[in-house]
Amino acid sequence: MLKIKMNIAEALCGAMKRSFSADAAAADIYEMLEYPPDRDMGDIALPCFKLSKTLRKAPPVIAQSLSDELAEAVPDGVGKITSFGGYLNFTVSDGYLSDNLLRQILDSDKQYGSSDEGDGRTVVLDYSSPNVAKPFHIGHLGTTVIGHSLKKIHEFAGYKCVGINHLGDWGTQFGKLITAYRMWGSEESIEKGGIDELVSLYVKFHNEAELNSELNDNARAEFTKLENGDEENIKLRKWFVDISLKEYEKTYRQLDIEFDSYKGESFYTDKMPEQVERLREKHLLKIDDGASIVDLEEYGMPPCLILKRDGSTLYPARDIAAAVYRKRTYDFDKCIYVTSSGQSLHFAQLFKVIELMGYDWYDRLVHVPYGTVSVNGEKLATRTGNVVLLKDLFEMAIEKVSVLIEQKNQQLENKEEVAEAVGVGAVVYYYLLNSRIKDISFKLEDALSFEGNTGPYAQYTYARACSILSKTDGIPSADEYSGFAVSAPERELLRVLSFFPERIKYALAEYEPSIITRYIYELCSAFNKFYHDCPIVGAETAEQKAFRIRTVAAVKNVLGNALHLICMRTPEKI
Repeated sequence: MLKIKMNIAEALCGAMKRSFSADAAAADIYEMLEYPPDRDMGDIALPCFKLSKTLRKAPPVIAQSLSDELAEAVPDGVGKITSFGGYLNFTVSDGYLSDNLLRQILDSDKQYGSSDEGDGRTVVLDYSSPNVAKPFHIGHLGTTVIGHSLKKIHEFAGYKCVGINHLGDWGTQFGKLITAYRMWGSEESIEKGGIDELVSLYVKFHNEAELNSELNDNARAEFTKLENGDEENIKLRKWFVDISLKEYEKTYRQLDIEFDSYKGESFYTDKMPEQVERLREKHLLKIDDGASIVDLEEYGMPPCLILKRDGSTLYPARDIAAAVYRKRTYDFDKCIYVTSSGQSLHFAQLFKVIELMGYDWYDRLVHVPYGTVSVNGEKLATRTGNVVLLKDLFEMAIEKVSVLIEQKNQQLENKEEVAEAVGVGAVVYYYLLNSRIKDISFKLEDALSFEGNTGPYAQYTYARACSILSKTDGIPSADEYSGFAVSAPERELLRVLSFFPERIKYALAEYEPSIITRYIYELCSAFNKFYHDCPIVGAETAEQKAFRIRTVAAVKNVLGNALHLICMRTPEKI
């Protein structure tokens, strides 16, 4: 619809000039266009109420005048123009939908819905970034799948993307873990239990620290030793990191996620002094109760802590060093941070400090927040052990799919691979269905439901399209039918297909994968209605069959790309 809407906007500019001697920009008119909720009112509408003040005419008068003016110069792709009340309504022609649209999807060298918006531009995305020695739980799912989806959407729009896993592999938690290991752990138990044993030690530390506060002092001392280069502590930290990464890679494999960089917080330890010195040179550092801070009171924010009283660094110092390194290394046009909304203040402070330091690219830093995740209303917390591990959730989903496959399609090839694709996809789709900023109370029975607006429904629809095409002799050319009169289900499906480029554009502008997820359901619903009402292989005429096969091929193309953009696999048989 993007092209049609621009054609209409440009035509309206001319009509307004001729009818009312009024100048208007096509871009402004384009933004006024909307989609009527009632299909009888056409596919696109101009609410003339928005022009009434400027043109000094009643909305119905404006609508009728513009309708009359456009009668002799109908915009390309429009079949009918009507006015109703204060609305000017446009109906896209069947010919455009059945011919031009399908050619765009199937016959163009360029992927339908993609763009060159990002041509020559680089985007760095910081996402997932788990804290080492803690397992993946569903609280990590948001940053991971939102971040990777945004990477795919940006790539689809032509950007060069750099995905960074900024591992939480530094900080006081290592002091806690080193203390716990020396008091209660052993090499044998860690090698046997892996990350689960590290978590047990971490939880035990916090339980014991509530009874003995000196443990926290011990942990701070161990971290200070780590920062000062203590060989034994460095060796232990690296061991903990290696064990954690081995576990994380299993989850990333299930999600088909690869990162371009795993540079975590520890990578920036030798790069922080330069930035601390720059803060001093800019007279931004102040001493407050022994700690070094940047005072942000005049900007309506609390102070940004850079160094502790003992001189050890805090998150902001490492994040400043990381941002500078990324700019120097990748010369990014945007650097996107995908984290929970609970860190919004941290990033507001970070971006302001970088601005005050004199870095003129501060306005290219973007924080993309998302809502909190709870399980049945209970807050997640590793230190208390109240978590639902992602690997357990995936295992439950995969097992449920495996049972269904055994019941309904025992002869299916690659059953384990398909069960994983559908099971993991069910969880991902559930998470990305709603706006990212919305808090989610994760209900396992809902996440693992395979009915209605779910991932398995979308993947099954894709497999249905593949199955239909496998029974044909290939995709016919557009020349095998002409002037084809489409039925209502066919027209609605084509109409939904036409929305894909626009939904990509909005998802990109809003950093919002759920726009794609909701589009997938809309497309699946329209396709399954079409499938039910319109015989394809058994169509009445050769022209009808050719048109419908091309339509199915278009659905496979668009649905496959849409699923890819939200981190879901596309098995051709389920």
